[in-house]
Amino acid sequence: MGRQMNLYAYLAHGRRPVALLAIGGLALQAGCGWGQGASAGASRSAPRASAPAQAMPGMKMPGMKMAGGSGTAPRGAPVAANAVSIKSFAFAPASVSVKVGTTVTWTNKDEEPHTVAADGGSFRSSPLTPGKTYRYTFTKPGRYPYSCTIHPFMRGSVVVTP
Repeated sequence: MGRQMNLYAYLAHGRRPVALLAIGGLALQAGCGWGQGASAGASRSAPRASAPAQAMPGMKMPGMKMAGGSGTAPRGAPVAANAVSIKSFAFAPASVSVKVGTTVTWTNKDEEPHTVAADGGSFRSSPLTPGKTYRYTFTKPGRYPYSCTIHPFMRGSVVVTP
């Protein structure tokens, strides 16, 4: 108990930043396991990533392509839907299938603005702030890959059937 009283007295005399740094350093040392591997004869190496680096939410990277990405629209079977949510820096579903004449609605459910822009230029939204929507009616069959121009790693596609 005497130690606790001394620490409290030490902190009360205006030395909080130094004490907090010291306590933080000890917590970091304990959390990282410093001092354990060397005495036990174990060697440590940096952890390796098991997959290519993914985009970091909140980062704006105009004109950047993510490492390991092909820059193409997502693969997989399109989902029959006419509504796409924009959340967690992704289009969901990533690929939709609609019939000619269908209007697709994109809704931004993220905390950052996003856009919806066809690779071929057939449609392009203005920046969608949180809660806003963009609608586009597809009049010709085909495959329409699109992306967010603010966050180009965000990819989607619309497959339009006759």
